[in-house]
Amino acid sequence: MKPNNQSAPAYQMPILGIGKLDLWRLTGIGICIIVSLPVFALIYLAAIPSENIWPHLLNTVLPRQTITTLALMAGVACLTGSMGTLSAWLITFFEFPGRRLLTWAMLLPLALPTYLAAYAYSDLLDYAGPIYGLWRDYLPDIRPPAFHSLGGGIILLSLVLYPYVYISARASFLQQSTGLLENARMLGVSPRQSFWRIGLPVARPAIALGILLALMECLNDIGAVEHLGIETLTIGVYNTWIVRGNLGGAAQMAISLLGFMALLLYLERRQRQSRHYQSSRLRNRAVHRFSLSRPQALMAMLACSLPVILGFVIPVILLAQQVRLASFNTQLLTAAQNSVGLAIIAGLLTCGVALFIAYAHRSSIPISKGSLARFAALGYAIPGTVLGIGLMILLGFVTELTNGAILLTGSLTGLVYAYLVRFLSLAYGTLNDGFERLPRNLDMAARSLGKSRSSIIWLIHRQLMKAPIIAAFLMVFVDAMKELPATLILRPFNFETLSTQVYGYASLGQIEDAAMPALIIIAIGLIPIIIMMRFMDRLREG
Repeated sequence: MKPNNQSAPAYQMPILGIGKLDLWRLTGIGICIIVSLPVFALIYLAAIPSENIWPHLLNTVLPRQTITTLALMAGVACLTGSMGTLSAWLITFFEFPGRRLLTWAMLLPLALPTYLAAYAYSDLLDYAGPIYGLWRDYLPDIRPPAFHSLGGGIILLSLVLYPYVYISARASFLQQSTGLLENARMLGVSPRQSFWRIGLPVARPAIALGILLALMECLNDIGAVEHLGIETLTIGVYNTWIVRGNLGGAAQMAISLLGFMALLLYLERRQRQSRHYQSSRLRNRAVHRFSLSRPQALMAMLACSLPVILGFVIPVILLAQQVRLASFNTQLLTAAQNSVGLAIIAGLLTCGVALFIAYAHRSSIPISKGSLARFAALGYAIPGTVLGIGLMILLGFVTELTNGAILLTGSLTGLVYAYLVRFLSLAYGTLNDGFERLPRNLDMAARSLGKSRSSIIWLIHRQLMKAPIIAAFLMVFVDAMKELPATLILRPFNFETLSTQVYGYASLGQIEDAAMPALIIIAIGLIPIIIMMRFMDRLREG
């Protein structure tokens, strides 16, 4: 009988260069390199630009755009945090008319890109529009607030982005210890005191994560802030490259924008360190909701309904009123086919790579424990404009290195690569959460029977992970449909998607022609909302 000297755990991987070559570990390292290449290319060009305009930018546009960006971020953080947290608390712990409908209706603004909301409200809230006409008739001595301003941008972006906070806060409230809240009620703690003393402190890391996601989308936005005349760093990067024709200066400004994202990630990570406050005991028990008086119930219903009405219902109605049947033509069909085709390819490729990374993290491969997971989360934190510039530098270098043999700049390959880098962390987070819900003894039993990692994924996890895989694909699909900055920069010549077509029409003031493709984007964006509704219902049921 052979001595049993294979006492190492089934998940321990061979060290690179010793024993069998570990292709999974090599692939993990390769993914890290692929995801980080655009950032390295951006840093390289910013360090040695062909024309150093950094002193000029530092003395002129950069301070103004930095202050505007900080003010926009601060306003969006406050409003999205307030609306998302308050609505999540009311819907989770109080009973009022329309609560069941609002449980899923609060997610509807996720289907509406921010630039579409800005285009929809432009005619209604313009100085020549009906709202300002009524204001001048009844309040002639008071100057009306300007929609095309920093304040208007803060309100508009917050109305569209608050669902990120709502989802995170509601999930945290649902997972809080029901017994803890019931004990507080028995001790005479009021609902308001329960929120400030128990609910808010426990849910603080989840709320911080939701605000971080909202701010990422805020910094990634280019269509809405440009339409409203807000000079943010994102607009500065785009204009420095496209308008001024200085790629090096745009790279230097992009580094400043990356600094903002690094600060946000650092603050969110500090918040996550306090997650040990969250208790999971007794969370499967049904939540006993507080009863409200009739005036309080109406106030709660109004507080939860207004964000949905202002952030989704009214913009969709305004866009529907401006639809021109003549805009449904061959160009629209071609743009829709391009958008759907690109989104499907990006979704399949991104989910395949994310599935590998999530399982590599589960298998405790050394590179995946820390570095791989952090690199996977890097792409979504990079604004599309910054990512587009980094990829342009990288793809141009590859084209020059191969003397044009590999032409990636301005190609569909480069655009799909951008989508992969941009949305990899979105799919990875969903799939990794799905893996965390599966017992590890399934993998251990399969490994003890001699099954390889690829066999385990195909035979076991392919069946058990159907719902997370479908959800990850749909989220990447819809985000790729809505993506504007990277698509504007990297798309091939004369290649239009629905988002670029909407942007092109809106930049020319042709909102009527932009309404039809905008409604198509919104209709497709409703698909993941239905998926999120079902997932949150399952979470609520325990």
